[in-house]
Amino acid sequence: MVQYNFKKIRVVPSGKEFNNITLSCTQRQTPTIIHKGYAINRIRQFYMRKVKYTQTNFHEKLSSIVDDFPRLDDIHPFYGDLLHVLYNKDHYKLALGQINSARRLISKIAKDYVKLLKYGDSLNRCKSLKVAALGQMCTVVKRIVPSLAYLEQIRQHMARLPSIDPNTRTILICGYPNVGKSSFVNKITRANVDVQPYAFTTKSLFVEHTDCKCLRYQVIDTPGVLDRPFEDRNIIEMCSITALAHLQASVLFFVDISGSCGYSIAQQATLFHSIKSLFVNKPLTIVCNKTDFQPLDGLSEEDMKLVREMKDEAAKTMVGEGGEPSDDANVLLTMSTLTEDGVISVKNAACEKLLNQRVELKMNSKKITDCLNRFHVGIPKPRDQKERPHCVPQSVLEFKAKEAAEFEEKKLERDLENENGGAGVYTSNLKKHYILEHAEWKEDIMPEILDGHNVHDFVDVDISQRLEELEQEEGLQLENEEIVQDFEMDDGKELTPEEQGSLAEIRNNPIVPALELNPSLAIKRDASRSLSRGQKRDRSRGLDDAMDIGNHADKKLCLRGLSRPRSRSNSKPPGEVIPGEGFKNRAQKVKALKLARNSNKKRNKQSRVGEADRVIANLKPKHLFSGKRSSGKANRR
Repeated sequence: MVQYNFKKIRVVPSGKEFNNITLSCTQRQTPTIIHKGYAINRIRQFYMRKVKYTQTNFHEKLSSIVDDFPRLDDIHPFYGDLLHVLYNKDHYKLALGQINSARRLISKIAKDYVKLLKYGDSLNRCKSLKVAALGQMCTVVKRIVPSLAYLEQIRQHMARLPSIDPNTRTILICGYPNVGKSSFVNKITRANVDVQPYAFTTKSLFVEHTDCKCLRYQVIDTPGVLDRPFEDRNIIEMCSITALAHLQASVLFFVDISGSCGYSIAQQATLFHSIKSLFVNKPLTIVCNKTDFQPLDGLSEEDMKLVREMKDEAAKTMVGEGGEPSDDANVLLTMSTLTEDGVISVKNAACEKLLNQRVELKMNSKKITDCLNRFHVGIPKPRDQKERPHCVPQSVLEFKAKEAAEFEEKKLERDLENENGGAGVYTSNLKKHYILEHAEWKEDIMPEILDGHNVHDFVDVDISQRLEELEQEEGLQLENEEIVQDFEMDDGKELTPEEQGSLAEIRNNPIVPALELNPSLAIKRDASRSLSRGQKRDRSRGLDDAMDIGNHADKKLCLRGLSRPRSRSNSKPPGEVIPGEGFKNRAQKVKALKLARNSNKKRNKQSRVGEADRVIANLKPKHLFSGKRSSGKANRR
């Protein structure tokens, strides 16, 4: 199936942009330094390369323009006539022909000047030939500037055209302006076509899609058509005529029986008879719209006669089996887009007509005969005269009947939604289908995070048994703590009964009275401190010192240096492994600490904002761009 996507056409540059792009590319992609001292063959090759490269660039860009635009003779007739209506195919072909002629002229210029460059005898002559060749190429491009501008306008307009597939299932809506065509499209699709109470609100073809019986249909809303000669119709009307002439679709001809559109039923019937030749061999339906203002039964006899004539003509356009006119009962339908009465029935009738016609055409084609020849239906030969009908077990029948009964009794979510307030009010309960041990568990709220922990990390089948074990272990520990009443000091000695009594008194009376100072103990402490300077103190000595200072009663002695010393904790080397840190040995911990220190070193940014900073602060250093300039043009190449 051919798909037409005109948005892929590349932008057509103007003549000046075309030359600038090509010459700049030549300057960047070819060598630029040449000296008089080079051999003449090298000089010739230098300038020949320039000319050939420029010709190649022009040829590629012009060829891309010619190839991107569609050829009217190769595409579907619908798009060919639509482009002719919108742009005039003669002007379109002339513009593309001029692009093709320019491409051929540029190739001829390059060929001639390369031949002359082969006989260049000096650097100056070769340079002059190169300048002349490039100048003539640019002159050729300047001559096609109007064609380039025209093609760019066409490209912009073609990019806005709807993507219509001429071969898919299509519903085409036509009729006089302001008869309700766009309103009908908005009702059966998700479109938002502008609807206004005046004529020619729709000025181009609008394409939307709808579904019917699990099949996708293409719905085309056409502009209104007036009853006048073919030559007097404008571009807007010709878009509708083109779609009717070339698309094999189900046609809905809208008739406003209320007359509110500004045109009488007689005028609309005249339009129908003038374009009925476009409806031949297409499913056609006459749709009487706006029945909320004027019912079909309330029409006058003259108007009713005109409607019946249109119905008879519509039945003749549909050719059934054997080449006889079709007597379909759905040729004339009534509808109101305001009350949405009959909208769905009109859509279904149009879709069914189109589907039946497409199936019938395929069945009558040669393709179906070729396909049937590939099939073989195997029928077993009877072995005796006894009949053996199909047998379905009774259990299967009962199971199917039970399922059907349950399905009829079961309420669907749609029924529950309608009973409980409709969409936006009713919210379906997703937990009611959970398969749990007890039905009342379905509505339980399961927290995801509890006390800062993920609940799913602690979910276990045997969690109750583990909890009981932990509670028993905790009870044993509490019993042991109550039994054990002995405490050990830091040196590992047990307390005597007298010391235990003192400890009990201290605990019962936590306020310790001030004790008298013993100066002999302070002298001994100073002597032992001088002897043990440089050695590590144990915790027992620090405790004795604290007790001595605790007996001090004079604040002045504390100010003289006899204040309470701080007891130091036993220092540990940084590489020592503490249980619970996660290291196997000392070497592993030292290595991890070293990596941590190295990773915390600050990176030298080298005056950059970040790693991706590639900014050059000074683009034009003064020592390279200062001084006098020689005479000549500034826009040299």
